[in-house]
Amino acid sequence: MTTLLLVIHIILALALVITVLLQRSEGGALGIGGGQGGGMMSGRGQANLLTRTTGILAALFMVNCLVLAILAGASKQPRSIFDQMPTSAPSIPSTAPFAPPVTPAAPGTSGTTGPAAPPTR
Repeated sequence: MTTLLLVIHIILALALVITVLLQRSEGGALGIGGGQGGGMMSGRGQANLLTRTTGILAALFMVNCLVLAILAGASKQPRSIFDQMPTSAPSIPSTAPFAPPVTPAAPGTSGTTGPAAPPTR
């Protein structure tokens, strides 16, 4: 649905630009259709037709914009940064100070890590 409305939106925009450029320019030679010459319609009839066409295309363009905005807003749920946070609290390591690893004592030793005591006689 949105893709179809976007295609219609582009067609309306192009038609609106072409219709505006075809209108007779009053301030200079900016318009394409401003030249004199015999045509199918008189100058006044052509101006009325182009003015009405421009108004209709502009109204359709605005309605299409509103429909696209409503569809874009309705299809998405509001998101918050809090919704993306994990629900469980991360595990906190113990607050004990760092201690070097304890190595097991070799067999036949007392298990102390200091210098060996002199043998007793």
